[in-house]
Amino acid sequence: MNIGLGSRRKTILLVDADPHARAVLRNALEAAGFTVGEAASGREGERTALRIKPDAILADLMMETIDAGGVIADNLKNLGSQIPIYIVSTASDALIGAVGLRELGISGVFLKPVDPAIVLQTLKIRLGTS
Repeated sequence: MNIGLGSRRKTILLVDADPHARAVLRNALEAAGFTVGEAASGREGERTALRIKPDAILADLMMETIDAGGVIADNLKNLGSQIPIYIVSTASDALIGAVGLRELGISGVFLKPVDPAIVLQTLKIRLGTS
């Protein structure tokens, strides 16, 4: 099943150092008809985002640095990117609020362990594929 306009499938980039976390989301996203790209670090995630130009990014907040997902968002925003970026993290709400994610252009936060159904619903609404 294709999602989106015509035959153009929406592409989601997963950026997370944990291969299991990426696999859970990748399986759910692919089953829903999304194309999925993956990166295991913030730096790799930035390079991949610039290369594949995903429709949305799901990035772990804490990878090689405490705010790696926020750094990705900030760097892409500074390059003029309008890609919606969602943080996926085990961090508490207090930490998430403290790091100023809204100022970085973060579209939302999913706390781990994520519920793939909620992620799918959010992405479908945001990308206009519901």
